[in-house]
Amino acid sequence: MTLTDAARLKLLEPPVGKVRVVLDTDTYNEIDDQFALVQMLLSPERFDVEAIYAAPFFNPRADSPGHGMELSYQEILRLLERLNVAPDGLVHRGVTDYIGPGKAAQTAPAVDDLVVRARTGSAENPLFVIAIGAISNVASALLRAPDIIDRIVVVWLGGHALEWPDTVEFNLKQDVGGAQVLLDSGVPLVLVPCKGVTSRLHSTVPEIERYVEPHGGIGAFLAMRFKEYSSDHMGWAKEIWDMAPVGWLLDPMWAPSVIIPAPVLTDQMTWSIDRRRHPIRYVTYGRNPILRDFFVKLREFAASK
Repeated sequence: MTLTDAARLKLLEPPVGKVRVVLDTDTYNEIDDQFALVQMLLSPERFDVEAIYAAPFFNPRADSPGHGMELSYQEILRLLERLNVAPDGLVHRGVTDYIGPGKAAQTAPAVDDLVVRARTGSAENPLFVIAIGAISNVASALLRAPDIIDRIVVVWLGGHALEWPDTVEFNLKQDVGGAQVLLDSGVPLVLVPCKGVTSRLHSTVPEIERYVEPHGGIGAFLAMRFKEYSSDHMGWAKEIWDMAPVGWLLDPMWAPSVIIPAPVLTDQMTWSIDRRRHPIRYVTYGRNPILRDFFVKLREFAASK
C-alpha cells in the first residue's frame, strides 16, 4: 500500500470537530498513562472513544512483556470503574511479545480490533490511534493489514527530540523493530518526543494535591499513583509524558508542531535524517493548557457526581 505525500499531508492536518479515537496504552508501566486515559474519557465533546488497548511492557514492575500487558489491562479496568464506564466491548488485551528485529506481526484481540476499526475509516473520517506505549500492537496491525495506512493517523509518544544525542526512550527501546515498522510504513504519523519536548510536561505533589486529589475517587486514585512513584517529594517534579498526545488532539495549538521528513531509526537507537523520506508531523512543545484542561474537567466530573 502506498500513500502520496499530498494525501498523507491532508491526513496530518489538525482535525476539526469530533474525532474517532482508540487508545493504545501500557497503563501500569508508570503513572502518566492513567492521566492521559482519564483526560481522553472526560472529553466527549472532542473524542468518540471506540476502544482501549493494553500494550506490553517489561521493567521491574512486570515479569515479562505479556505480564506487563495484563497488568495494564487490569489498571485500565480500575480506572474505568472509578469513571463509571463499562469496559465490555471497549477494552482489549494486546500482544504478549514485541515485534522485535524480525519484524513479525504478533496476534492479539487488540490487533484484530484495530484492523477492523481502521478499515471502517476513510481519508475524510480517519481513525486516530493514540499510542502511549511500546508500538507493538499498532505495528502488528500495520504489518498484517498495510491497506489501513490511508485510513488512520497514529499519534505516538516515542523517542527523544531529534537533537538529543540518542533516542533510548522507554516506549521506543522496548520494541525497536516495531518502531522501525511504524516509521518506515508511511502511515500518517504525529511523533511526540519525550526528552527535549514532553519532558516539560510535569507536575508536583503540591499541584496534584490541590487540583487532582480532592476531586472524587478518580482524583484520589490518580494522586495516590502520582505520589507513590517517589518516596522523596522535596524538590521533585514528575513528567506526565503521556498526556501530550491526548493534548495535541484536543487542541493542536496546545502542543505546537511542524512537518518534517520521517527520521530513520537506527538499530543503535539514534536518529538519522534522510530528507527524501515521507513527511510526518513532529510536536515541539506543550504543557500549561493541557494540564489546565485536565484539572478543569476533573473538577467538573467530580462535581457532577
